[in-house]
Amino acid sequence: MGDDINGLHHVGHIVRDMDQAMERYRRLGFTVSAPAHPVLPRVAGGPAEPFGVANTHVYFPGNFVELVAVIDETGRVPGEARPIPLRVPDGKLPALVAAIRATAANITFFLQRFQGLHIMIANTPDIDSVAARLTAGGVGHGGVHAIQRPVETSTGTRMEPARYLEISDPDLPLGRVPEGRIGFAENTPVEALEDQRHTDHPNGATGLVECVLCVADSALPEQARRYGAYFGRARDGQVAPGATRFDRANVTVVSASALADLLPGERPAALPAFVAYTVSVRDLAATERFLRDNDIPVTRTGPGEMVVPANAALGTAIIFRQDD
Repeated sequence: MGDDINGLHHVGHIVRDMDQAMERYRRLGFTVSAPAHPVLPRVAGGPAEPFGVANTHVYFPGNFVELVAVIDETGRVPGEARPIPLRVPDGKLPALVAAIRATAANITFFLQRFQGLHIMIANTPDIDSVAARLTAGGVGHGGVHAIQRPVETSTGTRMEPARYLEISDPDLPLGRVPEGRIGFAENTPVEALEDQRHTDHPNGATGLVECVLCVADSALPEQARRYGAYFGRARDGQVAPGATRFDRANVTVVSASALADLLPGERPAALPAFVAYTVSVRDLAATERFLRDNDIPVTRTGPGEMVVPANAALGTAIIFRQDD
């Protein structure tokens, strides 16, 4: 169980202001590509206009961190934003507009909870197997969807096929669970895109390796059971008192009372909530020097690890860990 998962595909950091977020991530030492946003008419025959959400990515060789911001009703988009025209037959336009509205509504809801991490997507080489396993285990989901996602390359932006599945809580709108959005994605591996750009980062980051979920103490057993149904058996033995790790998805679930032991000084903005993600780095000492030179606060949490607090990274703590 869970053999159809091989780590994180991406995490999603939802922000109020994309321009501010790109500036902050660059100060943190990440290479951030120009954001993209859809452009389409909202009704047949109408003018094409920005609509939905704008997003950009911090790319690594096998996965990425996504930054997401809602395009408000004025249609204001980030200064560096690239329009992605969407063209569909008139008969299919209402369904596409409805789907984009639903996505924007979900992102708005998440942002009303707090600015920070709300999306965790696991990578799978066989999403049909995941769907069958979840169905057999009684886990609600929205089925497998096929999309095209924009990928920026040295020759421009191209659309790459992707397939994804979202877990759905029966008591919440489609595509939501209490902590945000959880799912699985199968697509062309980033490492297979020979001309993939922006994977070299001044802070020395080499990959996205973990996501941390904080839950109420009383909810930890049920949350561990739920995540076991999603991602397979947890690691034998706890990684720390009050914390359980699901290795195949690279997600750690920690109780609220134990969070300070894992991330000193951190407090969840809500419960349950994704509170941090971890990136590996080539040289932790060099990364620390870079961050301190940029006036980014860091706390050493061990000989091979340090953390930038959530209040310095727009609502999510970022853990930097020495690459093995």
